[in-house]
Amino acid sequence: MPDAVSSLRDAALGHLSAGRVPQAITAYEALLQQTPGLPDDWFNLAYLQRQHRDYEAALASYGRALEIGASGPEEILMNRAIILAEDLRREDEAVAELARALAHAPRFVPALVNLGNLHEQRGEREQAQARYEQALAVDPHHALALARLVNLRRFKSPDDPLIHRLKQALGVRGRQPFEHADLAYALGKALDDAGAYDEAFAAYSHANQAARFSHGRTPLRYDRDVHERLVDALIQQSLQPLAPADGAAAPAVFICGMFRSGSTLLEQILASHPAVTGGGEIDLLPSLARQHLLPRLGKPDLPLPVALAEQMRREYREGVAARFPGAALLTDKRPDNFLFIGLIKQLFPSARILHTRRAMLDNCLSVFFLHLGPSMAYSLDLEDIAHWYRQYRRLMAHWQSLYGADIHTVDYDALVADPRPQIEAALAHLELPWDDACLNFHTSQTTVATPSNWQVRQPLYQRSSGRWRNYERHVDALRAALDGLS
Repeated sequence: MPDAVSSLRDAALGHLSAGRVPQAITAYEALLQQTPGLPDDWFNLAYLQRQHRDYEAALASYGRALEIGASGPEEILMNRAIILAEDLRREDEAVAELARALAHAPRFVPALVNLGNLHEQRGEREQAQARYEQALAVDPHHALALARLVNLRRFKSPDDPLIHRLKQALGVRGRQPFEHADLAYALGKALDDAGAYDEAFAAYSHANQAARFSHGRTPLRYDRDVHERLVDALIQQSLQPLAPADGAAAPAVFICGMFRSGSTLLEQILASHPAVTGGGEIDLLPSLARQHLLPRLGKPDLPLPVALAEQMRREYREGVAARFPGAALLTDKRPDNFLFIGLIKQLFPSARILHTRRAMLDNCLSVFFLHLGPSMAYSLDLEDIAHWYRQYRRLMAHWQSLYGADIHTVDYDALVADPRPQIEAALAHLELPWDDACLNFHTSQTTVATPSNWQVRQPLYQRSSGRWRNYERHVDALRAALDGLS
């Protein structure tokens, strides 16, 4: 039996290290039938189950690790909280789990920062600030806590003490590139608030350079040729719409467009309507596309089989039903779903699309000012952003030619200048009546888990329209790369 257990553990660890998630889950389940009392095995199984989107099973496995006396219970409780908040949208339970973690270890900085972030997403500014300050009391140079603290307020002077603190933190030796990135993006934001635009642009440029090296030894790189070929393949694909499933309507309204084009604002406005539930950035559709659609693009002999398309539709429906039980009209606000409008219309022929669009120089510059993550390497360079933007416009023109009646464009600048006509038109596209709550969206208690979370908790403002003019001396290359577009 010991040899058999050892072999099972070796197999489980081998699958885990190789990223073979289903096989690793099977191996750990077999191992735990033989030796159910080892907390580390339950911990690893929970990690894998989350990767496999089996969230309730992951919670149970983490719970089992706690029951049998795992060391470091605060880390396990924090992991449970992350699943509850990010994957299941059960924020109240997530707050409770983080409170349990801090009861075990009051100075556990990751739990303090995560709790602060959760308060921030819920619009609880004072509680968020208190948690970030607690984290900084334990670790005065903690990059993320300091960066998030900066996000909670606006700055009037470049001489603000918190700006000086950011600059000092950037000078600390031995920081990892991702820490430099967090701090430099925050410094850029603070200096932009204060009107020190040249210094802000320098900070944002530093942030993007640091972000390029934040994910391993190989710097992030956007391959323009690869992306153009992807857009070509998306345009050339042949996707036949499925028959409606038992007459059921599409499970969501899809809000998409460029990042930083007003999608979060639009969703928050719509979610203030009593008939609408805001879903936020749901990863289901991109995940299904990566798994099933993208490997077939550009291969005429590998169309998406009807049975597979029906499976994808079922998985999407089940996924959103599990996260948002009882939601009558759900918004799926994932900006880069514009890539998959063809897939959306194949799976859900009656789906309605809300496309957000913003003045292109403002939009591209705003992308440069935000840390979007390793999958969006284009965001680290203004000319790469311009290339991505051109491809976005090319693909959207294609979708408009196919599905124009089902795609309604909401112009960000028009929305903030004169909101009611834009909101009325969006509601009409969804066949919803007017509701005054949509003009008071900034008072909503909806959780907003995006970088725009504080912007959408303020009344509509126009200071972001024409923002590029503050950086006019820095955007010549961007303007040249966008030449010919309007």
